[in-house]
Amino acid sequence: MSQQIHTFSKEKINKMHDYYKDSIVDVPQGAVFRAKTSNGVITAYRSGKVMFQGKAAEFESIKWVEELEIEPVKGKPNPKLNHNFTPPSTIYNVSHIGSDEAGTGDYFGPMTVACVFVKKEQLAKLKEIGVQDSKNLSDTTIKRLSKEILSLNILYSLLVLRNEKYNDLKARGWSQGKMKAMLHHHAIQNVSNKAGQDSFEGIVIDQFCEPGLYNKYIGSERQKSAPNTYFITKAESYSIAVAAASIIARTSFLKEMDLLSGTIGMTLPKGASKQVDQTIAQIIREKGHQALHACAKTHFVNTKKAEAYL
Repeated sequence: MSQQIHTFSKEKINKMHDYYKDSIVDVPQGAVFRAKTSNGVITAYRSGKVMFQGKAAEFESIKWVEELEIEPVKGKPNPKLNHNFTPPSTIYNVSHIGSDEAGTGDYFGPMTVACVFVKKEQLAKLKEIGVQDSKNLSDTTIKRLSKEILSLNILYSLLVLRNEKYNDLKARGWSQGKMKAMLHHHAIQNVSNKAGQDSFEGIVIDQFCEPGLYNKYIGSERQKSAPNTYFITKAESYSIAVAAASIIARTSFLKEMDLLSGTIGMTLPKGASKQVDQTIAQIIREKGHQALHACAKTHFVNTKKAEAYL
């Protein structure tokens, strides 16, 4: 069982309380709330610390480490969300495109987005080799599966937003949500242009914000979603194409982290934990603040928290 601990403002914890209100269980002494979801247990304390525990603790904490555009979930999580962009249940068994990202909640490393076109006749093979929700897989397995996916001549696009560009866009006023939306949009364009519009039934995006907000993001850059573009949370659990995209994106992120660790001269930890704060402080002491621009998402609160270790 994995565990993540982060410190948030009172306002953020109130927002979390509203988000998880239908999943709250017995509240321990000293806590504001405790909620149990399919990803694990979330306990928020009056001190501002929030503990995420469970098989997908890191995935759950990512929602709150960075200000993501999320809406409260009413009742138990349901794949049939109440918006006009919910994918039809039939799409997962026909030729379709899937898109997913990695690295969004990690202080160190880039954001990577992969888009994959899976033909109907390729679905069974991908299931056979073990393609599934990457949150259930080890990094070693993810790397192996990525090689096997690519060996099948699967049509895909991989985009990497490295830290220098990420920080420059942030300084220009872009939110992380807009960066993700534009990466997804361009990756989807790359794949759909190669595949041909008539060769697939639709596009499934692992939902990280409301569809209307996604379209607003890309619309601000004079872009428009392709027809039959759908959004669903936990898309990796339903779409083999999204699961394959997630594996490719995650493998790219892991490779980029290895390269950055070699460049910086120390192992850069994943996530946004206390260990990350201590590593930031070490980098600042040895190489100066500017070194973070090339390897980190410097607007994360970890940059400030690292001051305690200087």
